[in-house]
Amino acid sequence: MNQMNVVPYIDVMLVLLVIFMVTTPMFTPGVIDVPSVSQARASDARPLEVVVNADGTLKLNDENEQRTVGSLDELKQVAPGLTAGDRPVAVSAGKDLKYDMVVQVVNTLHEAGVKKVALVVKTAK
Repeated sequence: MNQMNVVPYIDVMLVLLVIFMVTTPMFTPGVIDVPSVSQARASDARPLEVVVNADGTLKLNDENEQRTVGSLDELKQVAPGLTAGDRPVAVSAGKDLKYDMVVQVVNTLHEAGVKKVALVVKTAK
């Protein structure tokens, strides 16, 4: 017999193709670019803005008043008084800031009883 039998190779390739076709949709991409969006919904009420700085300090911007907050515990004590009713809170953070710090601020606001928390983003041009 002079010719090579390629049928087993074709069978193996078809099995591998099916395996890749089934497993590919299960993977999620690892890159997330949070700070810019194509469309954002504007808030009706004037929110209290919590600015998270790169060094971990927090600032509260309340209409015409700015206030520096030293820690998350202090934010937890101050936030309920400033967000009476259903006033929303907008968390603003730099693009290069660790995501963990933003999550800690949002979690602290939820523990303080704030019901409406949003992230400030820029719309893409």
